[in-house]
Amino acid sequence: MNKSKNAEDLLPLTETSFYILISLMEPLHGYGILKKIEEMTHGRILMGAGTLYGALKNLVENGLIVEVESDSERRRNYQITETGRAQVTREVDRYEELLVNARREIEK
Repeated sequence: MNKSKNAEDLLPLTETSFYILISLMEPLHGYGILKKIEEMTHGRILMGAGTLYGALKNLVENGLIVEVESDSERRRNYQITETGRAQVTREVDRYEELLVNARREIEK
């Protein structure tokens, strides 16, 4: 079930959602997502299963990720959608603006 939300309604992404989305540029199952995020953040983010699966459900409902075929009946694989990629791009642009403005103000 897709909620009909405007792209801007989904921003800003939470840090959890952002990392899940960028970890799903290629299909992964839940444990793989957790490990990839832990690796990307050098252990700063250690997500619990409840947090992960709640976020995955929300991301699927908003059309940012989809469940894809898995080689295992026990594991569900997910992958980012084009809509999800567009949201990540918008968020990266927003982060870049934040950084530019912060650096400019800090250097005054």
